[in-house]
Amino acid sequence: MNYFTSDMHFFHERLLGENDFAPRLFANVDEMNQQLITSWNAVVKETDHVYHLGDLAMHPQYEKANADILELVSQLQGTIHLIKGNHDSRAFFRYLEKNDPGLSDGSPKFYFYDVGAIVKFDHQQYYLTHYPMLLGPNDTIRNLHGHIHHYSVPIENVVNVGVDAPKRDLLKEKLPFGTPLSEKQIKEIYEAKRS
Repeated sequence: MNYFTSDMHFFHERLLGENDFAPRLFANVDEMNQQLITSWNAVVKETDHVYHLGDLAMHPQYEKANADILELVSQLQGTIHLIKGNHDSRAFFRYLEKNDPGLSDGSPKFYFYDVGAIVKFDHQQYYLTHYPMLLGPNDTIRNLHGHIHHYSVPIENVVNVGVDAPKRDLLKEKLPFGTPLSEKQIKEIYEAKRS
């Protein structure tokens, strides 16, 4: 199964509390980090693939804290496809690649994409990017993105999959904060945006 998410921002203390950009109502970053891990692992199995569309972490010590970030990310189930966001550095991706803990079958845990990736499911092609793409009227291509947190693009074929995206409210079943979206849930959001 494929899942999609973005903008986890592990360790990003400035996002805590009430705000218009990315409200995260946690007492501290440890609580937020644990919720992100718990929500992820509640749905993702080791054989699943998760596409994280940028901005995995924002540690106050930046690259000096790569080991701290790796410790958290290693707790996440599944194969993780990391698309570079504006707060992800190539040096950080190189660190993860060099220290990849791997999966139990010996395959890599992490895969890296500098700009984006393309996946197909449900007879549709999806461009996976950090920034939203304005595709215009198009019945064959959809864009899954992050970056804009608690905002959304009012175009039906552009879906914000970020952990704090407002379009998550279109799902019939409310998800715990940090839950990656399944292919079925992406379709549900898309259909709700169309109506």
